[in-house]
Amino acid sequence: MELEKLNDYQRESRKTWNLIRTDHPIVYPTLGLVNEAGELAGKVKKIFRDKGGQISAEDREALKYELGDVLWYLAQIATELNLSLQEVAESNLEKLFSRLERGKIRGEGDNR
Repeated sequence: MELEKLNDYQRESRKTWNLIRTDHPIVYPTLGLVNEAGELAGKVKKIFRDKGGQISAEDREALKYELGDVLWYLAQIATELNLSLQEVAESNLEKLFSRLERGKIRGEGDNR
């Protein structure tokens, strides 16, 4: 398929679109988590871009607030899934130590 204009792309790509209903309590906190993680990443990016990676006390405080927002949304998602943060943390450490013991701590993929 040859495209002459972005409008062609827009029209053609619409043929693959479907409306997906998202009326579920996990949607809002998941979108919030991604948004807050993006805000955290943006602040870190600017620390490296503008300050040579030197984290000031003011930066640390700002990052703390963003991490708090990430934690809030994460807690809401866990609650919707009937998981405790303790359970999530323990499961994560179990996975990581298993990978470490098997020499698979680096690499890609969930099932290492």
